Formats: sequence, C-alpha cells, structure tokens
Amino acid sequence: MHEFLVSTAAFVVLVGVMVIVHEFGHFVVAKLCGVRVEAFSFGFGPRLFGVKYGETDYKVCLLPLGGYVKMTGETPDQISGEAAETDNQKLAVDAGSFTTHPRWQRILIGLAGPTSNFALALVLMLFYYSWINEVPLVQVKSTTVDWVIPDSSAAAAGIQTGDVVTGFDNVESPSWERIREQAILNAGQPVPVSVERGGNALNFTLRVPASAKNDDFDLGDAGLEPQYLPGPIVVAEVAPGTPAEQAGLRAGDAIDAVDGHAFHSVDALVAYMKAGQGKPIDLSVLRNGATLHLAAHPAKLDASGYKLGFVWVPPPFHQDPLPLGRAFTKATSFCSDNSLLIFEVLQRIFTHRIAVSQLAGPVGIARMAGDAAEMKGWLPKFGLAGEISLNLGILNLMPFPILDGGLILLLLIESVIRRDISINVKERIYQAAFVVLVAFFAFIIFNDVTKLPIFMHAKP
Repeated sequence: MHEFLVSTAAFVVLVGVMVIVHEFGHFVVAKLCGVRVEAFSFGFGPRLFGVKYGETDYKVCLLPLGGYVKMTGETPDQISGEAAETDNQKLAVDAGSFTTHPRWQRILIGLAGPTSNFALALVLMLFYYSWINEVPLVQVKSTTVDWVIPDSSAAAAGIQTGDVVTGFDNVESPSWERIREQAILNAGQPVPVSVERGGNALNFTLRVPASAKNDDFDLGDAGLEPQYLPGPIVVAEVAPGTPAEQAGLRAGDAIDAVDGHAFHSVDALVAYMKAGQGKPIDLSVLRNGATLHLAAHPAKLDASGYKLGFVWVPPPFHQDPLPLGRAFTKATSFCSDNSLLIFEVLQRIFTHRIAVSQLAGPVGIARMAGDAAEMKGWLPKFGLAGEISLNLGILNLMPFPILDGGLILLLLIESVIRRDISINVKERIYQAAFVVLVAFFAFIIFNDVTKLPIFMHAKP
C-alpha cells in the first residue's frame, strides 16, 4: 500500500508539472496571437473546481492523466457545428477564433507545447548541475586507470589498464580533474605523462585529441577511463527482456570482473563493451558469497552504445555544483542524449527489434516515479522528470492526428495546397485517430498492469 501511495502521488505531481508546462506553452502563444482561450484544464472529465478569470476558465478536472487548452474554433466539431448555424457565421470573422488566424501563427501555437517541455527539461538539468551535482563521497584517491580504450590516444601512447598517473603535462600528483583541465589546455598537442606500473616509473607522450577544446570533453575521448570508486559494480535492478536478464543477472549481484578485467564503474564497463562491438562477455559475479560466471551478449539498447540493461547501485555522494558553463554543457548533453534515445526506441519498434510491450504507460511511469521518489539523492528525480518532459515533447510532435504534430502536419498540407481541408474530412481523420489512440492507450495500460510484481511473481 505504501508503494502504491508513493507511486500515485509522485505520478500525479510529475505528470501535473509536465502537463501544466506543456499547456502553458500553448496558452501563452495563443494569447500573444490573440486567440481566445476558453479553458485551461488540468485533467479530463467533470470539473472539480477552478476559477473563471476574464474569458478563460482555469479548472481542475476529475482524471489527472493529462490536460488541455481549449481555444475557440480549434476543433472540427466546433467549426462544423457553428458553420451549420447561418445566424452564427460571425465565427468565421471572429478575431478570437483559432481558425481565423494565419496558419503560421497556428503552427507556432502547436509548437509551443512541445517546445515548453524541451525548455523545462533543459532548465531542470541546468539547475541540477549548477546547484546540486551529486558526486561520489568515497572516491579512490590515486589516479588509477580503470580501462584504456583500444585504438585510442592513450593506447597509442603505451598507457595500460591499472597504471597510476603520477604526472601529466609536468603537473606532479595531479587529480583526474586537473588532468582533464591540462588536457583541455593542450588540445591537439602531445603532453608528457608519467605513470607507475608494478612499482616501476614509466614515461610516455600522449597526444591529446583535438576534441579536448570542446566543453563536453571527457577523458574517455582520449581513451582513459578513470577509476573513481572502490569495489565492484553492484546491480540494483535488471530490466526485463534485456541482455542482463537473459544472462541471469539479478539485483544484488556484484560484478567482480568482466573477461578477467576488474571494472569499478559503469562508464568503464560501457566503454569496454563499446570497444568489443557487442561480442559476448564473461561476467564474474559474486552472489551470496559464491562466485558465478555468466555469459552475456551486450546489445545496442540506445544511441549511446552497447549495454546490458541493468541499473547499478550508486555510491554515497555529496554535492559539488558545476560552473554555469559546464553545467549548461552537461544539461544540453543530457537533453540531446535522451532525445536520441526515444528515436532509437521507436526505430527498433518499427523494425521489430524491440517489442511494443516494452513501452511504459501511465502505470509504468507511476512505478518509475515512485522508485525515483524513494531513491536517495536528487539525480533520479531530476533525471526522470527531464526524460519524461523530453519524451512528452517529442511524442506530441509525432505527425499523428489529435497530437500537436498532427495539427502542424495538416496546417502544412493546407499551406501547400493553398486551401483548407474539408471539415468533414478533418472530422473523419480525428475520429479514426481517436479510436486508434484509445486502443493503443488501453493496450499500454494492460501491458503495464501485467508487469506489476503481483503478476510477474505468478509466472513460472
């Protein structure tokens, strides 16, 4: 019951914020264009309460699963109904009607909702990185190399996994942050690097990639995956239908080694799998005091590369806010990476490489929101909110009737043919789209329910 209440409350708050921001985008641009907004609603169904201010009814309705902005003359049923009344033809010249405004203004109104969601995701992550930015509390003090990416600048220089960097660009005993700073200062240039290997001091020359001049430069771009954390990678959750589940990985497992290599962070493991281009790997796993060997087959689960599909247990952390410039870079990277992810998922669905059953609907989102609410730290909360806001914006831009993208598509078609599409045709399009959308929504909810623990545990 506790989990249900937390998930429900987190879902209502999360979706409420996303919807209000989305609809507020439509609302503001509509007002700026002079379109009459009759209602600004959070939720659907019967009106619970609200306030009428000017020409707009600001209200909360019974079902908190979305929301809408109602503009005069926006929908085909409004237009046809009013057009049928000869005494009410003044709608056609009503300056406040949606349809009397130029198509470019109506397109801007349609774009405003998704754009607001994109802006919200960016603002959320910018706030997180510039004011919070949680980093591990316990870190490895030495600058030990967790993994050297093959065919990289570091590999070409002769640096190996397990080396301890003792000097970089004539800076003695540098931290990984100082190494990154020095690399940026020497973008495209060779720098001297001193390491300790097996008690011996060795000197190399590393050519820093030219990409180091970019704000989003990471030492992994030079082939160096730093070891920040002690201990193995501990699995917190295994996603269904992923290589991790197929390999037999379970929550609580500690990945002690991969193909004999001891990795201490997911970043290093992902870099290793990316270098292997999806080849099978052997996982040495500690489970209940025993060591198991599991064969796993990494797959491209998203646009960022090969992965197994599990969530790892984050270490204890403290806050280390970033300067505004770096925070903005991290926030934009978060948005671009997650925007590409949804396109990757859709592509895999249409090419039958991922089942539609893997999509999450309201119940699935509620569970994720509840989990994020109870997890330690702010990153799960800000990260999930940013991801959902991005997904909401992108999905609404899909060229499907009823969605913002469908409205924009019809307006573009009308602009090309230089005339309005018949009201009757629009009505049939919207009616068919509504049936498809309701059926798809029902399928997603059914799919979500079947994934609840009570049903999952009942399976053999």
